[in-house]
Amino acid sequence: MDRHQSRSHLVRFGDFEVNLRSGELRRNGLRIRLPNQSFHALSLLLENPGEVLTRQELAQTLWGGETFVDFDAGLNSVIRRLRTALGDLANRPRFIETLPRHGYRFLARVERESQEDIRSAIESLAVLPLENLTGDSNQEYFVDGMTDALITRLAQIGALRVISRTSVMHYKGTRKKLPEIGRELNVDAVVEGSVFRSGSNVRITAQLIYAASDRHLWASQYERNLTDILLLQAEVASAIANEVQVRLTPQERGRLASARLVNPEAYKAYLRGRLHWNKRTEDGMKKGLELFQQALEKDPSYALSHAGTAECYNMMGYWGVAAPHDVSPQAKAASSKALEIDENLAEGHAARGWAQFAYDWDWTGGEKELRRAIQLNPGYAIAHQWYTHLLVYQGRHEEAFTEVQRTLELDPLSLVMNSNGAFIYLWAHQYDQAIERVHRTLDLDPYFAPPYLCLGCALQMKGLHSQGLEALCQAVGLSLNSPRYLAGLGHGYAVAGEAEQARTTFSELEKLSKERYVSAYDFAVFYAGLGEYESVFGWLEKAYEEHSTWLALVNVDPRFDPFHSDPRFQQLVTRLDLAPR
Repeated sequence: MDRHQSRSHLVRFGDFEVNLRSGELRRNGLRIRLPNQSFHALSLLLENPGEVLTRQELAQTLWGGETFVDFDAGLNSVIRRLRTALGDLANRPRFIETLPRHGYRFLARVERESQEDIRSAIESLAVLPLENLTGDSNQEYFVDGMTDALITRLAQIGALRVISRTSVMHYKGTRKKLPEIGRELNVDAVVEGSVFRSGSNVRITAQLIYAASDRHLWASQYERNLTDILLLQAEVASAIANEVQVRLTPQERGRLASARLVNPEAYKAYLRGRLHWNKRTEDGMKKGLELFQQALEKDPSYALSHAGTAECYNMMGYWGVAAPHDVSPQAKAASSKALEIDENLAEGHAARGWAQFAYDWDWTGGEKELRRAIQLNPGYAIAHQWYTHLLVYQGRHEEAFTEVQRTLELDPLSLVMNSNGAFIYLWAHQYDQAIERVHRTLDLDPYFAPPYLCLGCALQMKGLHSQGLEALCQAVGLSLNSPRYLAGLGHGYAVAGEAEQARTTFSELEKLSKERYVSAYDFAVFYAGLGEYESVFGWLEKAYEEHSTWLALVNVDPRFDPFHSDPRFQQLVTRLDLAPR
């Protein structure tokens, strides 16, 4: 029969989608089984919507020249099964109309869209947690690490927005449908898959799915030895990038496909270290550091383990877990070693950038490194997050807000990124926005300590002291009496006029300082609440001498606003090379 051919092998009508190439019928993403002849009849009708296909034409196409005595009964059976699959009725047809003793006509509107068209329209992607098919729950860290590795590689593509690990892990074991996940993460496509590990062999199965309609675009399987795990990751990531049809620069293509051999034991220790680092707790940083160093004992040339070491030292200094003079040299050395091994490692540049501006107040050098990290891996949310700090410390608020938005586009469900956004608005003295963002964070997890510190400060800056103190007390409790939070509570009591409570809190801080490191900046915060100028500047000077990381934000920390007019404060700002307020 002389009928025109469809330009596309992907056809939609109503709630249904038909892949004419693979022979699949789906309804709202769920596959519907259909006998081959019934599917063939459907494809013929879809190729010619609105036109009458005679029974003779259908019979000739379905059975050709084969001898078939009762083709009428056979064709009736084919159409009946097709109608059952579509939920259609012969007497009230929505899709297939019967013209008695003559033929059939397809009634519904048919939309054609090629997979190539869909692929070329994909600009954002989420790699959902890979399924653990090892049969061993102790291998979850390994499977999650593979998810993280694919995300990291794909995030290097500038033309593709890739959701960060923290957000996609919210969907581990979820029963949500892909269109719903796609809407929540605001992505065009998702990657699903599984990891199977047997002895020294690892197999990854991955499939690319268009989120809005749950359309399967591609699937494949890859297997390699554990020593080639980085090459395996590179193969899968490169294949996904090719299927998405995103435009890659030559540099991106090279980085995406780059790989080396890695000691399997070192790789496993690195994955465990990353698991603990991602918790962002004091114990998590310490355990992560221990595991990164174990990885380096097995493989000293593994750049990511050096970068992970630097990240741990940086955050231990930032949150007052360790003294800057103990961790600063270590962070710089580890980041430099990572870049000596791999000069194109975004994690290494970001870690070195943080160390330069947070410890040494080298704003130009720090910004250069952070921008380089973002250039190498546009989807590396941590680099964007750390850059927000540099920008807001220097009073470049609008640029900081832009970077905050970028972190939330990349990692919308991350406690760290949402909390970070709240602090950036606090330091920009936009208290209502800070409070709003705190509540967004607490909607994700009401037991996360940092946002309560931000909330307490913002409320007190608005004169809401009782509410502010309530939040600060929660922060101290959830942080297990961390010095940074105790100092904030002591300041809160002081500005609220509760001097006795303030002194009691200060006594706890002093006692703690005899057992562990407590930053001089934290003592300065406490005395700022009491308005004791000499003590404030004495402790700020000590913070300068110890290179406290929070001293870099002294010019935007609202708790020090009353001291800006003092010449000593302006001298400190000049020594720190901070931009005037």
